[in-house]
Amino acid sequence: MQLKNWRLYLILVCVLSTNPLLAQQSIRLNTGWEFIQRDLGGIWEAIRPEDKGIPHDVPHWQQVTLPHCFNARDAVDPDVNYYQGTGWYRTQLSINNPYEGGRVLLHFEGAGQKTDVYVYNTKVGSHLGGYDEWTVDITKAVDDFKKTAICQTQFKGNVPIEIRCDNSRDLESIPSRLSDFTVYGGVYRYLNLVYTPAVSLDKVFAKAEVDKDGKQGRLNVSVRIYDPENINTTEGDIKIIDPQGKVIRQSKYNLSSTAGQLSIGSFMVKKPQLWSPNTPLLYTVEVTAHANGGTFTQREKIGFRNFEFVDHGPFMLNGQRLLLRGTHRHEDQAGVGAAMTEGMIRQEMLLMKDMGVNFIRLGHYQQSRIVLNLCDSLGILVWEEEPWCRGGLGGEVYKNEARQMLTNMIEQHYNHPAIILWGLGNENDWEGDFPEFDKEKIRALMSEQNDRAHRLDPSRKTTIRRCDFCKDIVDVYSPSIWAGWYRGIYNEYKQTTLDEFNKVDHFFHAEWGGDSHALRHSEDPDKAFVNIKAGGGADERAGDASLSGGDSRVSKDGDWSESYICNLFDWHLKEQETMPWLTGSAFWVFKDFATPLRPDNPIPYMNQKGVLERDMTKKESYYVFQSYWTTKPMAHIYGHTWPVRWGNEGEQKVVKVYSNCETAELFLNGKSYGVKKRNSQDFPAAGLRWVLSFKKGSNNIRVVAKKGKATVTDEITQVYQTDKWDKPAKLIVDKTADENGLATVQVKVLDKNGIQCLDAVNWISFSLSGDGILLDDLGTSGGSRKVQAYNGRAIIKVQTQNGKSVVGVQSPGLQTVFINL
Repeated sequence: MQLKNWRLYLILVCVLSTNPLLAQQSIRLNTGWEFIQRDLGGIWEAIRPEDKGIPHDVPHWQQVTLPHCFNARDAVDPDVNYYQGTGWYRTQLSINNPYEGGRVLLHFEGAGQKTDVYVYNTKVGSHLGGYDEWTVDITKAVDDFKKTAICQTQFKGNVPIEIRCDNSRDLESIPSRLSDFTVYGGVYRYLNLVYTPAVSLDKVFAKAEVDKDGKQGRLNVSVRIYDPENINTTEGDIKIIDPQGKVIRQSKYNLSSTAGQLSIGSFMVKKPQLWSPNTPLLYTVEVTAHANGGTFTQREKIGFRNFEFVDHGPFMLNGQRLLLRGTHRHEDQAGVGAAMTEGMIRQEMLLMKDMGVNFIRLGHYQQSRIVLNLCDSLGILVWEEEPWCRGGLGGEVYKNEARQMLTNMIEQHYNHPAIILWGLGNENDWEGDFPEFDKEKIRALMSEQNDRAHRLDPSRKTTIRRCDFCKDIVDVYSPSIWAGWYRGIYNEYKQTTLDEFNKVDHFFHAEWGGDSHALRHSEDPDKAFVNIKAGGGADERAGDASLSGGDSRVSKDGDWSESYICNLFDWHLKEQETMPWLTGSAFWVFKDFATPLRPDNPIPYMNQKGVLERDMTKKESYYVFQSYWTTKPMAHIYGHTWPVRWGNEGEQKVVKVYSNCETAELFLNGKSYGVKKRNSQDFPAAGLRWVLSFKKGSNNIRVVAKKGKATVTDEITQVYQTDKWDKPAKLIVDKTADENGLATVQVKVLDKNGIQCLDAVNWISFSLSGDGILLDDLGTSGGSRKVQAYNGRAIIKVQTQNGKSVVGVQSPGLQTVFINL
């Protein structure tokens, strides 16, 4: 398959794919929900009749749509800690199972973090854990309720469903609340109403294997039957369908027992079409079960591929070396928190693929089935991990949750060809949750989990990141290497990585990079190196993430500019091309995300290490990766979000172009400054940089890049400021845009002479009074009511609501200013 056809291929896969419990009649329960953010005195408060005009001692419920996260805004509210407590959901469903004697199920794709489910006042199920899937059989409760008079009198024949979600702090649950991400609450993944026959398929396990030469494939199929009435017999059919839709194998099976995991078929597939990042070819396994007059069909997508982590060497896929070019992902999005819709998830994963990603570590928990399906169809290899993250080790409740969540993750995502690594933990050397921190006890559970993962799935490898005293337990180890951010300078990366590589049999480098405050740029981004001690290693240590104290480091003393992080990424990527022993790496992280541990960041409560902002707006660094990792011709002039550069008259400035093309020609104000050839080892920008003198005022920059017969162009305009500024003295605010009811407000920081202070990083706070709505609490550079200035300015947007509003802007030590909208 040609890479250019992968979008069409993705569409076909999404249309044809079905999943466990969704293969029959399944309805996403998105609408018709009410929500209240607090606990109730009891279930009666959610179901009692509400007479008009008679207030009850409970605030009003609000209408919401699922998926829904009750920390959608407060996770990044600069003034309060995010809510950790209880929220209730309720709805009324028309339930009519078409299968005689069938089952009615509620299938949760994920809800956080502890969940109770009720049918009217009957508790029908509970679940501990915010990231794995689970199902509640509500058949009996529904039948019983329909027999009551209140079903018709109060609920008009519908069935009331109530759900209690709780993300309260709990030391005996994972992940630890010391984790550097928000532990969200709510029904934040899809919830489905599912009708099945009396006997159905709970899970289909399809183990696809192929030899290194790709000549012989084997597929073993086993099932787990859902048979609550103990009918105990079933028969059915198995079909194997190739990527082009042709049935290539089929057989029948007959089971006299439905208990346990049962093998139903083994197939040989000669010269299977291999799955890889460039050709993510997927077969379909279709299993049908017939029992007690009902029929249930389930389809699973699988792929044939062979992988190997060579001892003290690189990663091999299908017999050839593949450099894993990876990133990380949290389920987190501006405006919705963890409640990302399928469309949002698809958009994010397509942006990854367009950037050239072929590997992803899903940090630090089991993620949505939608993500894994997209990794399969797009060709993105996966490290997925259980949420044993930081904090040490709790008691038996804690351990049992870890055991169950690892089991659920492996069983639920067993068939995905994209997955090659099961992650058992993250930063388990982090102390603080418990009075006792016992390394041997942590090792004991890690060893138990390692054995459990291999028992459940012998075909994949186990891994952890940053827990040196457990690195000998797992198959693949990733130490902490943050060259140029938490420790050292970025040109120490290669040697530090080699030193760590030599300590283990199988090495991978997860987490590297640094923060960048979107829209902030620098004329001297590496200036912090002057005070940083080199040669001290590049591992993150306790306190390094703090913005105060400790040794000098870029994370504390740097400018957090996009300019610096582009240099850091550029250096790492050019070095990785000269490391033939490297399995690969995954930079942290693809998109900015919320965290309660970083209240003092330029955007409060945000980890800003992404190459995208939290709303999926690309930062400049996105194009650095694209220039190294993609083949489709591209060219990007650094500085699309840098409106004003500065310096002396006649001073020479560097203009960088990130491109994967063979040559590029740069034009400044219509004049050519020559053609340069790309050389990945010519840092920075792979040699595509020009040293030019800007004229005072507006300057037009244009590049024409060529690769073979293809030509691509890019163009920006920048103002060059030669006026020098003094310390910040005042603010000015104006409206820079007003379109379709959306006004953009910009504030600038000026000195006493009215000159913009282009290096100002003052804290800016926005407020609004009137008819409009301030678009804040988004966790973005232009969507936060408290934010550090970027090059002496900050922006925010307002929905005007066709009314009048006043926006106020404050900054410590400066006079508050206002603007009427």
